[in-house]
Amino acid sequence: AAKKTTTKKRGAPLLRTTARMMTSEEKFLFDLNGYVVVRGALSVDEVLELNAAVDERAAEAVSRESGSLRNAESDGAFGEAGARRDLGGMLRWETDGFRKLLAHPRLAPYLCALCGEGYRLDHQPLCLLQSEGSEGFALHGGPLSEKGGFTPELQYRCVNGQPWNSLVAMAVHLVDAPSGAGGFCVVRGSHKLNFPVPEDFASGKHRDFAEEFAVQPATKAGDVLFFSEATVHGAKPWRMPYERRLALYRFAPPIFAYGRGYLEDNWGIPDAVLDKLTPAQRAVLEPPYAPRLDRLITNAHGDDGLPKTKERHPDKKKHDKAVFKTDFF
Repeated sequence: AAKKTTTKKRGAPLLRTTARMMTSEEKFLFDLNGYVVVRGALSVDEVLELNAAVDERAAEAVSRESGSLRNAESDGAFGEAGARRDLGGMLRWETDGFRKLLAHPRLAPYLCALCGEGYRLDHQPLCLLQSEGSEGFALHGGPLSEKGGFTPELQYRCVNGQPWNSLVAMAVHLVDAPSGAGGFCVVRGSHKLNFPVPEDFASGKHRDFAEEFAVQPATKAGDVLFFSEATVHGAKPWRMPYERRLALYRFAPPIFAYGRGYLEDNWGIPDAVLDKLTPAQRAVLEPPYAPRLDRLITNAHGDDGLPKTKERHPDKKKHDKAVFKTDFF
């Protein structure tokens, strides 16, 4: 378990936090492979709370049964007869469990390391539900298009020891996925590829490639896997006799956006539930704009601390108002 640390700033109260920074070893592994697994990130009680919330809403999950919604070709390594079911709306639920993950003190250090302070939610969170014998997902993502073109919305860089991702996925495992179980798989190191993935590799029709290079990391309930969307990834058919459950979040740097969920008023969260959000969680739901423009910034302490605002100089704001007749340019 992470050690508790005490920090003191002049004029500020003591801050007790369990947050820890992403280690140099974890940064090395992320840079090498395009993902990292944080073992035991969530407690047993937290996993129970999340699963109980899913139990209450499982009937609302929508199946991907129709042809255009299927995620894999039936004759490939990722195909299978059963369909995945998708459950959304977790930010609107009365229970706080899934909202806590937005600025969880155990997870915020990784999001800050991979997206920067002021990281923001980019997609609506989603729970993936799968029964035994349900299909996986063909390989997708990566920094290049199918024809080898540059894909700016899915990129990874590391400059002077600072990782940067245009989009990071946070996969919260709610059940065990031992080796061979199926589920999330990844082509290690593909966030740096220079050639597009051949079609038969991506579809799984080249089964030897899928067997050798599409790696399924073994995980336990409570593990959280962070991966760059620049890393080619997919899912193998689910083989376990119990339901697969995974909560999938995507985050971006404060200045970047892929999804359009932020265009909905408060992400579609009703006022009664919005009042339950902590200041750090609210900051994570901010739309994309530069930190220096009075942005409320969530840091690595997450909900163990308070977000801070990087304020634009009052004279510059006054000038903007005079020039543009709006508060900001």
